[in-house]
Amino acid sequence: MAKATKKQALGRGLSALLNDPENDIKSASDKNADKVVGSIVELDIDAIEVNPFQPRTNFNEETLQELSTSIKELGVIQPITVRKMEFNQYQLVSGERRLRASKLAGLKAIPAYIRIANDQESLEMALVENIQRQDLDPIEISLSYQRLIDEINITQEQLSDRVGKKRSTITNYLRLLKLDPIIQTGMRDGFVSMGHGRALINIENKKDQLEIYEKVITNNLSVRETEKLVREYQTGKEQKTEKTTTSEVPEYISKNVEELTEYFSSKVDVKVAKNGKGKFIIPFHSKEDFLRLTKLFK
Repeated sequence: MAKATKKQALGRGLSALLNDPENDIKSASDKNADKVVGSIVELDIDAIEVNPFQPRTNFNEETLQELSTSIKELGVIQPITVRKMEFNQYQLVSGERRLRASKLAGLKAIPAYIRIANDQESLEMALVENIQRQDLDPIEISLSYQRLIDEINITQEQLSDRVGKKRSTITNYLRLLKLDPIIQTGMRDGFVSMGHGRALINIENKKDQLEIYEKVITNNLSVRETEKLVREYQTGKEQKTEKTTTSEVPEYISKNVEELTEYFSSKVDVKVAKNGKGKFIIPFHSKEDFLRLTKLFK
């Protein structure tokens, strides 16, 4: 009990320090800054503004209400993190669900860690902490990763170190942003999983991508069933392309195919693309047959 009283007294002392306009702490080099930064302080909720860098955009009202009820009974167990702006003004770095739930619970003050940082550091702290601690959906995580790369100007390898994830994991999340926006929305709303998205991303044509997505939703397909559907689509496309290319062999080639067949004593198959590039295939039936053909090329 004495320990709890000491902690509360410390909080009151820091609050008094922060509410002193004549000795306002604005940077890490200011007097008493070391006593405030990183310490838990009870802050007026109305003095905290929402962080514009917050990656989370969807908040489940039901779970928010459950957290609010828990806070009424137990208080805020994990303090939020804020960045000091002006005198008695703070910006949220992480913990928006806790802040929202505390407001629902009718709290006037909330425990918070205070940090002094520039906008870039605040952005990085907000994104990294939320990626690690919050239950973000795959698209929110993907957007957070992309924002870190773009605005903090770091590589995927450096991002991997910062968030403690393998680079391949980072890459898989970033690839989801290539999905059609409708599919991204479906993933955020829980209609399909990240596994579905990873399968669908292998289809480059957005129209075809959406058609298969609709089949997945309509038939409630699993990830494995979706992967199978994508493979069937790709196989069908390859067969269609092959049929098109083989049926459009230019005359200058068709005239010489018979001569090539006679020369190699084996049926020669020629395939030509629309850009004029192509290949011819000469089958062999044994090791001896292969060696016979190689001698003809010398």
